[in-house]
Amino acid sequence: MKDLMNDIRFEAFESEMDRRAFMKAVSKYGFTAAVAAAGAGTLFSSTALAQTASEDAEREAAAEHIMTIGTAYVLGASRTMPIMQSDFKENIENFTNGKVYVKLGPGGSLSTGSSLAEKVQTGTIQAAQHSISNFAPFAPVADVINIPYWCGSDQKFTNLVNSDAWKGVVDPAIEAKGYVALWYVATDPRTTSIRKGLRDEPIKTPEDMKGIKFRVPGSAILQQLYRLLGANPTPVAWGETPTAIKQGVADGLDPSVMALNIFGFGDILEWVSFTAPVPDSQVYSCNLEWLRGLDSATQDGIFEAAEVTKRQNLAQIPAARAYAQSQMGAKGVKFYVPTEDESAQWVAAAGHQLDVWNDTKKELAGSLAKFDELLEAAETFNGYFVQDVK
Repeated sequence: MKDLMNDIRFEAFESEMDRRAFMKAVSKYGFTAAVAAAGAGTLFSSTALAQTASEDAEREAAAEHIMTIGTAYVLGASRTMPIMQSDFKENIENFTNGKVYVKLGPGGSLSTGSSLAEKVQTGTIQAAQHSISNFAPFAPVADVINIPYWCGSDQKFTNLVNSDAWKGVVDPAIEAKGYVALWYVATDPRTTSIRKGLRDEPIKTPEDMKGIKFRVPGSAILQQLYRLLGANPTPVAWGETPTAIKQGVADGLDPSVMALNIFGFGDILEWVSFTAPVPDSQVYSCNLEWLRGLDSATQDGIFEAAEVTKRQNLAQIPAARAYAQSQMGAKGVKFYVPTEDESAQWVAAAGHQLDVWNDTKKELAGSLAKFDELLEAAETFNGYFVQDVK
């Protein structure tokens, strides 16, 4: 337990008082009960906390199956990054009629990123939340979302991942590697954000990107994107990025505004431009063998829970975005939404329509025709509404 607590990050708690309350709940009721209480908002009521802990213990004792879900984000993060982990736990337990008890491993306590995806694949844990790009080492087709300017907005991304085309091209490739994608998490598109002191105005067009040292992850696609835009792609490990930005090793970076807020970039950045080149999105994956080992009614319950939580995620996005902007704005960060003409310049400079992306489309989607099917799906509304950046 001590090692587990040392591994968990608490940045999303509102105050030191919240952190102390969580630790007190852990010492009295145990880690899992404290997780449930934090999700239910009952940490500061001894009566409610005891009731939550008792109910959670009863659910665990009555369940036929334990479903461990690892996530990268701390409890409370959904206020600014709608990962919805506590909601998903509650929904799974309710829709399976108590047959499945969900044990959350938040804040990277069970690992993060591609390591979490690997643990799901091997069956070490039953499910996890991670970026869609973390599927790439196991199912490269998932990386198709990083081809720029075709599914960057929340609405286009949501259209895409809930389409028959995606389910026909991408999901089978994922399942062939031992996964089931339970639901895809919209968390806003990537931005073009620059450090304090770099320039007085926001980045409005690709012309403004010339010569800027732009932090990129290891993705070859994203590195190519920023070369096309005239920037100098600068690979920096995520954990080293704040220092790199502060020291001027990198001038800018591209996570969504929600991610920028939760990881503390409000003190470092001057401008955030909503250029929306690609989605900065997540997925809840599940081990295929474990899921298929459940009876059909329990499997259906998990999928129903995923559907409801997905809709909760879409409804939460505007509030999470507003909170992130409010928090960062209080620290002096300013925001810019490109005009229609400016947006067209970004697409013209680096968009999916350029021949330079054809080999990548063929490699990931299988053919240009298959990519065009996905493109059409991204542009076709299929009943899932989400409010984009205005």
